Order: sequence, then structure tokens, then C-alpha cells
Amino acid sequence: MSWSGVFPAVTTKFHADESLNVRAMESHIKRQLAAGVDGIIVLGSLGENATLSFDEKIEVVKLAASITQGKVPLLSTVAETTTKGACRFAEAAAAAGAQGFMLLHGMLYPSDPRETMTHFRAVAKATDRDIMLYNNPMAYRVDVTPEMFAELADESRFVAIKESSDDVRRVTDIRNLVGDRYRLFTGVDDLALESLMLGADGWVAGLVCAFPEETVALYKLAKAGRIAEALPIYRWFMPLLHLDVNTKFVQNIKLAEAMAGPAGSEAAAAETVRAPRLILAGDERAKVEAIIRRALETRPTLPVL
Repeated sequence: MSWSGVFPAVTTKFHADESLNVRAMESHIKRQLAAGVDGIIVLGSLGENATLSFDEKIEVVKLAASITQGKVPLLSTVAETTTKGACRFAEAAAAAGAQGFMLLHGMLYPSDPRETMTHFRAVAKATDRDIMLYNNPMAYRVDVTPEMFAELADESRFVAIKESSDDVRRVTDIRNLVGDRYRLFTGVDDLALESLMLGADGWVAGLVCAFPEETVALYKLAKAGRIAEALPIYRWFMPLLHLDVNTKFVQNIKLAEAMAGPAGSEAAAAETVRAPRLILAGDERAKVEAIIRRALETRPTLPVL
């Protein structure tokens, strides 16, 4: 697997009755591939992992594998409430076609460093797939520090890090402590350019779901050192990227998908969420719609890459 580039954390699509919408997911993943993304990640927070049953998660992995067909790496998120459950899911998802994993600590319980690392190591022993460790203390109250990544470096299955601590200094701290031991991905949309300029290898992106071409262009410009060309795109993108760091980021990004994509039934399918989430309404919706509409009206012309 190539652990670099833009890896969309794709959304999970539902019918109005909250059943999985296979057709809409096929369309969504194919659009990402057509835009030139470098990998696909299913069942992340943006994919509403916590609302899906075990069988539904495996169905999503199988579907994504049938579409990607090895063209780009396919990662499945592992975010279970127990270590035993995480190991069981990793085994099943690998059999369903996942080529690697994005691994979270045990969910709900805020584990301490010893517990967190024990959980990670147990999942590594349960699979023959490589793993991206995911750190998101802002959302989940568990911080995987640079020192913990250094301690975990003896496990060969751990090959990458998704750093979502909301502190761009972590990119440098991790590099200073462990060098190039891990491939480093930024996981915060509105810190993406800063992280890439500091040496991140990739971007686990959210707004890419609605704006894949712009996301890919921004990544390629940053890695090519074409910062003067990247800045105008990033500044245009920033109001949208802020929508990813919000309690209702799933609803925000799905609304952006609906407004930026085809109209009609596909737009409705793009926006549907699974309860207890509800689609945005009232003044809250109007504010987000205004941000998205403004972005669509001022969409930049992308440079030749």
C-alpha cells in the first residue's frame, strides 16, 4: 500500500428509512476515484460508524472493495467499544476486502495510556493488515501523544498516524521524536495546508466528499511546493473546511454534498443521516447553506497539476 495522498473519509449513504443506500454509496466512491484521490476510508466518524450494526459495517466494506478493486488502498475504520470487538471486526473486515485499518482506541471509555496502547497492540495481533493509528483527543478525550507513538514504534503493523489533535505543532513534535518511522496524515481539514507544509505525507479529508477536485489540487500543490498557487484555493476553501470541526460535521458535510452534487433524489440521499442525528434545519441550516452557496458561486479555477 502507498500511505500518502488524499484519503477521503467517505460518508455512509442511507435511504429515507435509514437502510443502507448502496447505489448512492457506489456513486459517491466512484466520484472520489474519478477526482484522483489516493485512498478510500470507510466507516469513520464521518461514515457514522457508531450508528451501524456489525453486519452493516461488513456490507459497507464489501461494497467499497467491489468498487475500488485495488485501484487505491481501501481502509476500514476500527472503532469498537471493546478490545475483543475491535479484534473480531478487524478479522471480518479484512476478509471482506479491507486492505488496511484506521484504528481508534476503545470507544466511550476514556482509556489511560497503558490501556490505549494495550488495545492497539491487541488489534495489531489480530490482523495481518497494516494500520493507521488515529488520534483525536478533541472528540474522544483520549490523547495518543508523540511519546506513546514512540513506544508503539516496535509494532511493525503500525505504519501511519492520523493526527487530529487540533495542534499543528504535533506534526513537528512527532517527526522530531520518531523521524520517518510513521507516515503522517493530517486529519483536521482546516489545518491541512499548514500540516502538509510541515511535512505531513497525507490528508484524511472530510470536505473532499463534496469538493474532491479542489482537495486533490490543494494537496498536490502543497507537496510540489507551489504554495503561492495553493494559498488562494485554501483561503477560498477555509469557510467550508471549518464545517468539518463542528459537532454537526456529518450533517454539514452531507449538506455540502447535496448542494455541490446532482439535484433531485441523489441530493436527498446524500444528505440523509441516521438518528439520533437529524438533518440541519432553521437558522442553523441557513447559515451553513450560505457558506456552501458562497463557495459554489466563487469556485476557483484550478491550475494545471
